[in-house]
Amino acid sequence: MNQLHPWPTSVAEAEAVQDRLRGQVELTGPDTFALVAGLDVHYHGDDEVTAAVVVLDAVTLEPVEQVVAHGKAAFPYVPGLFAFRELPALVEALERLTVTPDLLVCDGYGLAHPRGFGLACHLGVLTGLPSVGVGKTPFVGTHEPPGRERGAWTPIVHEGAVVGRALRTRRGVRPVYVSQGHRISLGTATGEVLRLAARYRLPEPIRHADHLARHPS
Repeated sequence: MNQLHPWPTSVAEAEAVQDRLRGQVELTGPDTFALVAGLDVHYHGDDEVTAAVVVLDAVTLEPVEQVVAHGKAAFPYVPGLFAFRELPALVEALERLTVTPDLLVCDGYGLAHPRGFGLACHLGVLTGLPSVGVGKTPFVGTHEPPGRERGAWTPIVHEGAVVGRALRTRRGVRPVYVSQGHRISLGTATGEVLRLAARYRLPEPIRHADHLARHPS
């Protein structure tokens, strides 16, 4: 984990961190991954959080390792700066891993973010690992509805640039919203999310992390 900045305490500091790190995002990288990690955070009341990381074998989708970290939301709720609430707990959980994942699959957004630097981008830059964001609902930009068949997608366009894809992972089921985080192409990110969502709408790493964050014991 690269300690690239102290945790900000104000909106101005947080936006400055995003502006500085955004230039470090890489939009190409590997296209095969042996270990994939899902990351999610569950809130208990207003401030208490549980961050979960579950590493799966990329082929069998069987769990290899799982860790949790408990803490308090580290930043006020501010649109566009939501990642700062969850990053300290997620970083602590990642540092407890004994294996190094090849891909981080985040419950959130990457480039599809008002400032072009969502949670997946931030975690990717901090770790140096390929990362992808998978949102359950649209956040920024516009897109046409993808076709009803599994694997159909349409581009998400924000301020004239393609920042992600609306991807149908199950026939006739609402799409998910895929965006690059770091060190991965949009095509590879889309293909990996589709492959990892073998049975359900959401990819298996996120489903496992969500369950662990809700039921850590």
